[in-house]
Amino acid sequence: MSVKWTVKKQTPFDGPPTFTPDLQKHIQHNYETDQKAIEGFVKKIGIIGGLGPEATVDYYKRIVEFFHKHNQSLSTPEIIIYSVDIAHLFKLVTEQRWDRLAQWLAEKVSALKNAGADFAVISANTPHVVFDQIQAQSPLPLISIVEAALESARAAGLKRLGLLGTKFTMQSNFFGDRFAKDGITVVVPNDCEQQYIHEKLVSEIELGIFTEATRRQLLSIITNMRNREKVDAVILGCTELPLILNEGASEVPFLNTTALHVAAICQQCMPAV
Repeated sequence: MSVKWTVKKQTPFDGPPTFTPDLQKHIQHNYETDQKAIEGFVKKIGIIGGLGPEATVDYYKRIVEFFHKHNQSLSTPEIIIYSVDIAHLFKLVTEQRWDRLAQWLAEKVSALKNAGADFAVISANTPHVVFDQIQAQSPLPLISIVEAALESARAAGLKRLGLLGTKFTMQSNFFGDRFAKDGITVVVPNDCEQQYIHEKLVSEIELGIFTEATRRQLLSIITNMRNREKVDAVILGCTELPLILNEGASEVPFLNTTALHVAAICQQCMPAV
């Protein structure tokens, strides 16, 4: 039976609209379906966002899309986002104030806990340089973006990976150190390429500016890494990079850290079987 989406015509001051009986039944059915679906969600998601804002929006949309498809309804888990200042992050990283960075982010996790979150994530790669320190101070379980990427690489049997990200991510080697424990090598672009990637991230991509010239140059760097380093795939180690580098844009496969992190987040929300 088709639903007739009509409303009784009223003047601006006639009060709330009167819905047709068919529409009322449809709304009631959807409400009951959503209530059953939401009973399965036992965990509220806490996200430290703003690192940067474009990626935070991408995280939110991906999580919502997953659960709309999974539940075949409007129901989604509760999501609490604490948006912080990316400029402050870069200042602490540039000054290598690692203890302060870990403390600052752990404070945000505590705020998420106080707001009702059951677990937390940081929607960026660069802060994971101090992930272990944050985890040691965290009042909530944390899901690591590095571990999510590693699990995917391991499952795919990849052995040699390129890494693109901010200069802090490419130079800190927290991906390389962790992946090496599983026998996977991580290599980075040369110094000139790293400088280009970082400048484009902070001056364009983090601000939601996506140009064709930048996209082409990033793809050229990936091609250079394939030819020079013989990489099996490339880690998009900045959560803004998937916004300009679409899957299939390169002959080299991508490990989209945003998508992999979101998959781990959604799995954490699923009821235990």
